[in-house]
Amino acid sequence: MTAEEMEKTIREDHHDEKYSVYKTNSFYWNTKGNDFLGAIALPFYGAFISEEKCHLFGDVTGKKLLEIGCGNGQSLQYHGERNVSELWGMDISEKQIAKAKQHLTECGLSAKLICSPMEEDCGIPEDYFDFVYSIYAIGWTTDLDGTFYRIASYLKKDGFFIFSWSHPIHKCVAAENDMLTFNKCYFDESWYSVSLDGGVLSLSDRKLSIYVNALAKTGFVIEQMIEESDDDLFSCILRS
Repeated sequence: MTAEEMEKTIREDHHDEKYSVYKTNSFYWNTKGNDFLGAIALPFYGAFISEEKCHLFGDVTGKKLLEIGCGNGQSLQYHGERNVSELWGMDISEKQIAKAKQHLTECGLSAKLICSPMEEDCGIPEDYFDFVYSIYAIGWTTDLDGTFYRIASYLKKDGFFIFSWSHPIHKCVAAENDMLTFNKCYFDESWYSVSLDGGVLSLSDRKLSIYVNALAKTGFVIEQMIEESDDDLFSCILRS
C-alpha cells in the first residue's frame, strides 16, 4: 500500500466513523431525546453556572441570535422573552426541532429552526448574527475545527460565541469511598458508546486544550473561560 493509498484509507475510515456517530446520536435524540437525559437550558449553562451569575450575554435587545443544538427550545424561549430581533435554532434531531417549534408557539414566540448536523452547511447566513451560542451541545460534534469555522462565519465582525460543555476532567474522576479516584485517561479522545435507558449514544471526551486550540485556529479571541464546581461537595471531600 502506498502512502497515498494509506492516507485515503485513513480519510475513509474517519468519514465512516463520523457517519456512524451521526447515525447513532441522531437516532437517540429522535427516539429518546430529553426523556431520559433532561435538558440543560438558559439561564443555566450547566449544574453550577448561570447567566444571572456570569452575565455573559448582557442586554440582547435588538440582537440576532443563533443557537447550536437548540433541543426543545427552552434557551430560545429565554432569549425570545428579552426583546431580541431574530431567533434561529439548529438541531440534529427532527423530533427536537418539532418540540422546539411547539414550545415556542405555546410561548407566543417564533424562531427560524433548521434540522441539520452542526458540522454541515445548511443555509445559515454568514456575517449575520450578533451571538451564536450553544448550551451543552458543542461536545457532540464530530468535527470540532469545522464546526468552529462555520460558527465564526455566521457571526458579524465583533460578534460573540458563547458555549458550555461538561469539563473533560469529570469523566476521568469518580467519587469512591469518600475519595476522588482517576478511572479514565484524560488524554483518551476516542469515541465510545454509552447505553442510556435502552438507547445508545456515542461520546468523545476532548482535552480542554483541544477546545482552546481549535478556537484560536479559527480566529476567536477567548475573553473568559469559567470553571465551577459544587463548593459544598468539594468542602465535604476535603474534610473527609
